[in-house]
Formats: sequence, C-alpha cells, structure tokens
Amino acid sequence: MRRRFGSARAALDMLPQLARRSERSRTVTAVTRAEAETELAALHKAGARLICWGEPLYPSVLAAIDDAPPILTVLGRPELLPRPIVAVVGARNTSANGRRFARDLAAALGQAGVVVVSGLARGIDAAAHLGALERGSVAVVAGGIDVIYPLENRGLYDALSRQGAIIAELPLGTEPQTRHFPRRNRIISGMALGVVVIEAAARSGSLITARLALEQGRDVFAVPAHRSIRAAEARTTSSGMVRH
Repeated sequence: MRRRFGSARAALDMLPQLARRSERSRTVTAVTRAEAETELAALHKAGARLICWGEPLYPSVLAAIDDAPPILTVLGRPELLPRPIVAVVGARNTSANGRRFARDLAAALGQAGVVVVSGLARGIDAAAHLGALERGSVAVVAGGIDVIYPLENRGLYDALSRQGAIIAELPLGTEPQTRHFPRRNRIISGMALGVVVIEAAARSGSLITARLALEQGRDVFAVPAHRSIRAAEARTTSSGMVRH
C-alpha cells in the first residue's frame, strides 16, 4: 500500500474507496489512534517493537516482493534482519539424521556470517534454529509474537527471543490458524536469499515454502530423505546441495 500510494497517510486516505471495491467492505477499517497506542504499549510491555516497510532494519529482499508485509513485529535482535539470510525448513516428523544435518548446516551457515530463518516448528525447523542460535537465527511465526506454537518449543522460543529474533505479521494475541501458515511461509522465503528444504513430506508446508521461493526468484536446495542423507552430506562437502 505504501509503495502504491507513496505514503502511509495517502494509503489510509484511500482505504474507504478501496473498501467499497472489495467484497469484504464491511470488515475493512482503519484502527483508531487510541487502538494503535494501546497496541504499541502492549508491544513495549512484551519487549517487542514494530519495523515498517522502508525502514533500514526491514529486510531489503523481503521489501522487494509483491505482497511484502507493511509492518513486522520483532522480538529479540532486529539488527539480524538486514544481514544475509538463508531459510532452512523441512519435515516435522523427521529422522535423527535429518535433524542432525539441519543443525550442522545451520551452524556452518552461521559461522559463515549468514543468518538462518525458519518457522519454529518441531523437527527440521527446531534443529535449524538450534544449530544457528549461537550466531543468530530468526523465527517467523504464524500467530502473534506472544503466542508460542507449538508449546513444546517454549524453551527454543525463549532462547530465540534473547539470542536471535522472532517476527510476526499478525497482531499480538493472534492464535495460529491453518490459513496463516502459507502467509507465514511467504515471509520465510521472501526474506531469504535461498531456501534449503530437508526431508519435506508430500503436500507439506515446506513444499509451499519452496514453491513460493521459486515464484519469488530465490534459489531452492533439496536435501533428500534419511535413506540418502549420507550421500547428501558427501555432496554438500564437495559441491553444495541439490539445487532446483
């Protein structure tokens, strides 16, 4: 909206006209100043902040996609966001070899000065965050910044909020719903220079992320399932991952 109309003020002024054209015209309203101030106070209390499209800390590669979120909520270290980023995503129900590979790859990326982004899910996502945590990892969540999902990753969430960063597009208190995850995934791929997919299941969210990455012009690398993980490790050492 800001890119289209030139400023936030101009976009807000156009909102009534745009709402009349929309099938959801009854639900499109601008928040009041009082509502905005209440939310900002709640963000401050939670230790989070907002980063708007066009600001220096907003990831430049994410800003370039067509549906870039106008505002990101950030908890943790926002200075990680402008750095080179690679996404590491994959199956929730994964093999021990797959988790080890994700953790080792993320650690190596961190040592090379690359920030690892993932989705804070169980399995490959959690392993990638743990591997990169010492050097900096970013989690993109599908609900509000204050909603921990899944609950089993509470410890990882707390560690990321101190040593890495957690970002969300949706307001505080928003519970993750099925429709939120594809939109979350387009942020993961959109802020990354490339996406590594490890042991992804058919029809999984990881493959949605891969498709979005290709549509956004990102490099996509595939690491096969556990039966071929040792061969993948050998190929990674000599020539990188399998690129698609």
